[in-house]
Amino acid sequence: MPINIPKLFLSIGLCIGAGILGSFFTVSSISTWYVTLNKPFFSPPNWIFAPVWTILYILMGISLYLVWQRKSVHSVFWVQLTSNVAWSIIFFGMKNPTFALVDIVALWVSILLTIKYFYIVSKLAAYLLIPYFLWVSFASILNLMIVLLN
Repeated sequence: MPINIPKLFLSIGLCIGAGILGSFFTVSSISTWYVTLNKPFFSPPNWIFAPVWTILYILMGISLYLVWQRKSVHSVFWVQLTSNVAWSIIFFGMKNPTFALVDIVALWVSILLTIKYFYIVSKLAAYLLIPYFLWVSFASILNLMIVLLN
């Protein structure tokens, strides 16, 4: 199947756009509120989050494109993308790590379901979401520890 460049760019753009939307709530809180939180010893440095998320959004977009090329995208993809943005709003915008923990568990489940549904359509699309799933798994543990330490 030939590559549909506009559809590929739109797929990646939608995912990066979700990240940009979430970053509006994140950026202002990183150097103010977030630095005041007690964090576990395994908390990564703040600078690592932007490049990791950028890569993950690109992989998400490519995954979306691969499934979109073959059939319509399952609604669970949009659920996980919305939950992804919601986490930034809840954690950083509302400054509510406890409620964000509830959201990130829902996000984790929806990513797992997205992988399951995408696997049926395109194994590569599903595999491209594994780094995202692993990062959100780590972020879930980090979120939990922040709740417990604060």
